[in-house]
Amino acid sequence: MRRVVVVGHGMAGARFAEEVLRRDPGGERVGLTLLGAERHPAYNRVLLSSVVAGSLPPESVRLHAPDWAERSAADLRLGASVGKVDRVRRVVQVDDGEVPYDALVLATGARPWLPPVAGLVGVDGVLAPGAVAFRTLDDCAAITSAARPGAPVVVLGGGLLGLEAARGLVARGCLVTVVHPRSHLMERQLDAGAGRVLARALGGLGVELRLGAVAERYEPGEGLRLADGTRLAADLLVVAAGVRPAVELAAQAGIAVDRGVLVDDALRTDDPRVHAIGDCAQHEGAPTGLVQPAWEQAAVLADRLTGTDPAARYRGGGAVTRLKARDVDLVALGEVHVGVDDERAEVLALEDPARGRYAKLVLRDDRVTGAILLGVPDAAAAVTQLYDRGLPAPSDRLGLLLGRALPAGAVAEASPADLPAGAVVCRCNTVSKGQLVSAWRAGARSAPGLVEATRAGTGCGGCRDAVCGIADWLAAAEPSTASAVENQRSAVRGL
Repeated sequence: MRRVVVVGHGMAGARFAEEVLRRDPGGERVGLTLLGAERHPAYNRVLLSSVVAGSLPPESVRLHAPDWAERSAADLRLGASVGKVDRVRRVVQVDDGEVPYDALVLATGARPWLPPVAGLVGVDGVLAPGAVAFRTLDDCAAITSAARPGAPVVVLGGGLLGLEAARGLVARGCLVTVVHPRSHLMERQLDAGAGRVLARALGGLGVELRLGAVAERYEPGEGLRLADGTRLAADLLVVAAGVRPAVELAAQAGIAVDRGVLVDDALRTDDPRVHAIGDCAQHEGAPTGLVQPAWEQAAVLADRLTGTDPAARYRGGGAVTRLKARDVDLVALGEVHVGVDDERAEVLALEDPARGRYAKLVLRDDRVTGAILLGVPDAAAAVTQLYDRGLPAPSDRLGLLLGRALPAGAVAEASPADLPAGAVVCRCNTVSKGQLVSAWRAGARSAPGLVEATRAGTGCGGCRDAVCGIADWLAAAEPSTASAVENQRSAVRGL
């Protein structure tokens, strides 16, 4: 039996374990040990903004059933502090001894980046009182316990996580101000036009924005002082200024790191017995900070380390980002910063700030290579299908931007009966409509059953309504199951 040790029990490490156990359910080929730093079982970090908003209870974001570890062939150790990796002896040193390995998987994730703001961090490296990072389930508990209706809250960071946190806190009745040093929001995923429209939309929802503002000093109990002298009252400061890959363990072991732990297409580091996946890994074709690449990497590495497919390789893929904030429908994918003056691409843009809509489309050789779609959900569904499947775009480009023109083989997300079997419903887990139908016919006769059988809806959560819609459509063809599905589908929408 080959001994495989996984350092990290977050979304990447937990998915890798799940993929290994699917291929080797009895643990006959692989002896799997999981070392998780947190004391919580694995949970879906993508949905933490919904926990902050109060729309999901913390227990609903768990990735596995409470008794998963007991029922599996894995040795799961939570709250495990990993000291170092001895690559010569091939052991991982933990607080209660050593764990030997034949293959080591680093899934250490990323840590919040703390900007250089005076008073934010103490000499012990701990955040000052009243300041909380937004990364873990414990962070969510600290944020929600401090959030009070009418209380002033400052969110430091106008990227994806910062805006999700801000919208969630507004839903709790807090008076939220987002401080962002760049000229527009989500500058990695959006161009300036989309950033303007998003800022206006969030302002209409109660989020106050300070763009191009640099935080200078944090004073616990008082608030945040900006470089221009402005003082912002804050009972709570939420730090969501970005993350950095957790590479310290790898670096201490002499493994090559850059921004992340360097890996090849086999997800190997420069030590062939050590691998890395997820946010801590750096692969030239993988977008960072997204769940889909991590889970794709987990499947490839499970194929390799169980011997199921020794030739499996991870080749990277395109990035699709969704802002998970209530009343804001935003999708950004692929090339987003290509300008209309780029002669090598066809670029169209439509801006309607009064209605909170912005649509940008980038095409090369009649294929979608990038898009920003804000406030146009029908267009987002169609364009994402085109991008995922490499289908040619319809000649009516304006109709596509407005969600009115669909090419052959792509249909609106809200039409499950017409959706082709090969259409991807859950992009995070690469689950097609055909796979959902097959799971239904195999006995998963409810929306929660489809989720359990296929994992659809367990990633970013953006496809939950589509999964429920397909369950409703399938149930309608079998009246005996319709009432049961109606009773159970709310469980999926509440994940």
